[in-house]
Amino acid sequence: MPTEATSPITAQQRLLSLDIFRGLTIAGMIIVNDPGSWEQVYPAFLHAEWNGVTPTDLVFPFFLFIVGVSIAFSYTKQVAQGKPRKAMTLKILRRAAIIFGLGLFLNLFPAFNFAELRVPGVLQRIALVFLTSALLFLYLDYKTIVRIGIGLLVGYWIVMCFVPTPGFGQAMLEPGKNMAAWVDSLLIPGKMWQGSWDPEGVLSTFPSIATGICGIVAGRVLLSDQSLEQKLIRLLCGGFLAFVVGAAWHWVFPINKNLWTSSYTLYTAGLATMSLATLTWAVDVKGWTKWVQPAVVFGTNAIAAYVLHGMLIHLFFIPENGPNINGLFMNGLTSIGLAPKFVSLLWALSYCAVCYGIIFILYKRKIFIKI
Repeated sequence: MPTEATSPITAQQRLLSLDIFRGLTIAGMIIVNDPGSWEQVYPAFLHAEWNGVTPTDLVFPFFLFIVGVSIAFSYTKQVAQGKPRKAMTLKILRRAAIIFGLGLFLNLFPAFNFAELRVPGVLQRIALVFLTSALLFLYLDYKTIVRIGIGLLVGYWIVMCFVPTPGFGQAMLEPGKNMAAWVDSLLIPGKMWQGSWDPEGVLSTFPSIATGICGIVAGRVLLSDQSLEQKLIRLLCGGFLAFVVGAAWHWVFPINKNLWTSSYTLYTAGLATMSLATLTWAVDVKGWTKWVQPAVVFGTNAIAAYVLHGMLIHLFFIPENGPNINGLFMNGLTSIGLAPKFVSLLWALSYCAVCYGIIFILYKRKIFIKI
């Protein structure tokens, strides 16, 4: 384990801090997605109702940022090995299609009611961000990729804030009354999460691609020829700058996860960059690795863990209208005087531990599900 600030980071090695970051993010996804009761949740574990940000609103953009960093490491290595771009492109297309398909599967599971199918979703957005970011990285130079990222953010801001929303005569940013919702109503078939609009809709996917590009930028910094100390300083300064610009942009284009606003993109990417730099310093420089095992377990089988959590949870709610494990857990612990919100959080942590136990078995047997 490196202990000097000058130790190199190369595309040939697996960055432990990145696995930890990915694992912590997946654990966060499981915890915020699976409270014991949605009526009993601490505010920090809920998304902001509209404008603003909570810790929960950091989870998804952090994962997309990690996707970008992973692209920089993986495809820099493959290009250096001389792998044909055509073969790499086919694998990118295949992987994106599988992730998108898994998202559709989770949206259908367990009833498989195709009449109620929701096409957008978390895995679907991950697939689209991965696909676009990976192809950009493979075929364009770094400066062009950065320009595209800036163009996506500025262009989205112009469309959302200056182009009148059809039917309203002016640009609007209200729920269901904005350009993103209007585009969703035209292009998304079937059911949408909020009826007339979807937080993982079509138009808001474009700035989420910029989140992936921010990850590519961070990955390129880590793979540069500078000393590790210089790299971490650049990441911390760059992350802080993005955070400040995002916070300032909030004054005219509010931070909003549902719309994935440009301010939200930079604000969360800045926090993600500073978090990665801090983890890299703690783990890859200082060698503080005794506490990282659970995060590494999740981080090395991230998609498998996410799919597992989306499927397994249904077992704990059977039967729906009778005594089930979730009900017994919630009623049992609240009946002895524990606060309902605390019990709801305890359920989420317990369920995360169950998922961890299963993924840990795969980890110990060196089974890493690659898509």
